[in-house]
Amino acid sequence: MKRSLAALTALLLALSASACGGDDAEESGPVTLTLAGWSLATTPEFKTLTDGFRAAHPDIAVELKEYDAANYDTQMIADLAAGKAPDIYVQKNLKNFYTYQNGKQLLDVSDVAGKLGSGVGGLSSYQVDGKTWAIPYRQDSWVLFYNKALFDKAGVKHPDGSWTWDDYGTVAKELTTKLKAAGDKALGTYQHTWQSTSQGFALGQTAGADLQSGDFGFLKPYYEKALALQAAGAQVSFGDATTNSLTYQAQFGKQSAAMMPMGTWYIATLLSQQAKGDADTFAWGIAPAPQATKSTTGTSATPVTFADPTGLGINPKISEGKIEAAKSFLAYAASADAAKALAGIGVTPADTATAADTIFTLKGAPTDDLSKFTFTTHDTKPENPVSKYTAPLQNVLKDLHTAVLSGSKPIDEAIAEAQDRAKNEVLSN
Repeated sequence: MKRSLAALTALLLALSASACGGDDAEESGPVTLTLAGWSLATTPEFKTLTDGFRAAHPDIAVELKEYDAANYDTQMIADLAAGKAPDIYVQKNLKNFYTYQNGKQLLDVSDVAGKLGSGVGGLSSYQVDGKTWAIPYRQDSWVLFYNKALFDKAGVKHPDGSWTWDDYGTVAKELTTKLKAAGDKALGTYQHTWQSTSQGFALGQTAGADLQSGDFGFLKPYYEKALALQAAGAQVSFGDATTNSLTYQAQFGKQSAAMMPMGTWYIATLLSQQAKGDADTFAWGIAPAPQATKSTTGTSATPVTFADPTGLGINPKISEGKIEAAKSFLAYAASADAAKALAGIGVTPADTATAADTIFTLKGAPTDDLSKFTFTTHDTKPENPVSKYTAPLQNVLKDLHTAVLSGSKPIDEAIAEAQDRAKNEVLSN
């Protein structure tokens, strides 16, 4: 019995030593982090960040896990629940930030935030109860992309920064008519199927508009203008765009539209696609987004637009031995070095101090003064105010968007229904 007890003790000690030795090897050996991304073939920012980080931290590997861009949050929430999510994942916008943070799916990264410079924009959006739960690496703004060659072909003056939405609509119709006369099938503009394209501008540019008020009347003028473009044939119909799964990259990049409201993230994609031959080669520029009134137009004013920051958070189920490495990645993503690297591919970093000078030296980038003004000067409102009500309210408004642009419901009816749903399904809870 004594021999048996001694043998058992020796075995347990050996197993314990072996386990401790394994932990030491794992802690001191190379670390591999996993990072979420989407559309990796056409969205180079993720590889740019990982390459830059690896150069500074050769002992830490980073593997990318690709998600579907359109269903990113749905897939990520499912993976987090199943324990299959990457170590680091992107806060693609602010719509679901509350869901992640309140659901305890983000690690506290206040120590990383405390060491960042004041030039990092969007950081306050990720602060809850005095702590920071994600670190921004991008701060985009919606602008107006335009094809200079198609404007010239139609004989229409280029944007000058003075446009309201009425001006934009008039020019879109004029471009469509004149391009057709010139034998070109391109339409005047392309407004993508996202609800942001109408609702983001409406929320940002309408004085007193409040998503959580449950009063959505501020949306009506923007939908009236969108429907007018469809009716005039200056914009692809919502039904055709959704049925044919049109992409905004192809609509502008293949010159099917002379203008397109879109976020500044598209600069990187367009430059990359033109360099690879995946988009046509043509001269283009960016102008301020059309404005609600003349008061915010012109290069002496500050145009009002919208966009959420894009940040990185850490999965709280990450192994303890990887936490410091993951925090190092977040710190790098918000650093001046990462900002220069991102600007080098046309991405708008959270630290924008030197971004403009870098971006406008890239091959294929516009060099005109209006494009530079547009990139550097704007009052960017959040598309998704951080709140427990934001995600469910945006889901209600997505249904409104589809109903209005598909023509299944008149604007007033769709707004009234959305307000009833917001009151009864969301704000009363």
